[in-house]
Amino acid sequence: MIPFNKPCVIGSEIHAIQQVITADKLSGNGEFGKKCMKWLEEQLTCEKALLTPSCTAALELTALLTDIQPGDEVVMPSYTFVSTANAFVLRGASIRFVDIEPSTMNIDPQAIERAITEHTKAIVVVHYAGVGCDMDTVLTIANNHNLWVIEDAAQGLMSTYKGESLGTIGHLSTISFHDTKNYTCGEGGALLINDASLIERAEMIQEKGTNRSQFIRGEIDKYTWRDVGSSYLLSELNAAYLSVQFQHANEINQNRRHSWAQYNHGLMNLQLDGAIELPTIPNVCEHNAHMYYIKLENEMERNQLRQFLKQNHITAATHYVPLHTAHAGKQFGLFVGEDRYTTTESDRLLRLPLYYGIGEEAINDVVNKIQQYFQS
Repeated sequence: MIPFNKPCVIGSEIHAIQQVITADKLSGNGEFGKKCMKWLEEQLTCEKALLTPSCTAALELTALLTDIQPGDEVVMPSYTFVSTANAFVLRGASIRFVDIEPSTMNIDPQAIERAITEHTKAIVVVHYAGVGCDMDTVLTIANNHNLWVIEDAAQGLMSTYKGESLGTIGHLSTISFHDTKNYTCGEGGALLINDASLIERAEMIQEKGTNRSQFIRGEIDKYTWRDVGSSYLLSELNAAYLSVQFQHANEINQNRRHSWAQYNHGLMNLQLDGAIELPTIPNVCEHNAHMYYIKLENEMERNQLRQFLKQNHITAATHYVPLHTAHAGKQFGLFVGEDRYTTTESDRLLRLPLYYGIGEEAINDVVNKIQQYFQS
């Protein structure tokens, strides 16, 4: 059996967790948490990184920090996970869903421009599969309309756009450490802050609306309730696990990129024959091999291949159901413009097994079975 995913395990995470237990500090923002935040700030070059219980929580923080209110509008792709929209719907915003570019499955910048109204407050981009959006165009549009730019970089750690790390280009961004991601701690996330003026408030919101972070640093003699907030802290146990992953970040990245390249090489002949389409990586982007997907002619063939692989003990997966087609999407949002690619491209897409340590033998097996499907 070749599973679709296995959570990344280096092997020494247990020792880090044991250190946490011995130190009697299990709650958030302990030594391992600080170590992880420092790694993110130095590796990505952002103003501030805060660890959160999930990427969902980090997205909710961005909605609070940009002061989203009832009546505001937020533009984002329909092809994304529900958390991208929920974070802003919870604050009363209306979502303006727009189309994607078929080559990358990322938001179409021209569709953004057409969706903006006087009520628009922010643009949320999603770096699908760890491949960067056209951030130059997005930033130009945002600057012209005085809008916040939020990067949903859940899948984008260790990827770049024109040499800049994904998550460091917009005002705010979020990363996921869910066990399906390249770097994991089971459940976890991070908020990256690139606008220094937002740091103090972000720390307060993360600490239930108090200035406890300043108290811990010895800047004040007691902490009090100062703002809205919630418990947006990552457990020290999770941070300990994550810290080991960060220590081996380059090793993990190289391993996944090798597997990605093996898929690409092994399936190239099917693309040349017109049987499938392989992922497109723009020249200005460096990707992190978060996923390897192929596109079939249509939904029916996609499902037939998926079933064939399942019969051969290989688990492949579809992905997002476009949010504007969902019950809640129709209630809380509106698709603006023509759905030229979002639905049709999502119906064709099939994700293949890819995880740290999958090995060449497993990938060759997947490739051979796909070749066999088309030969028969």
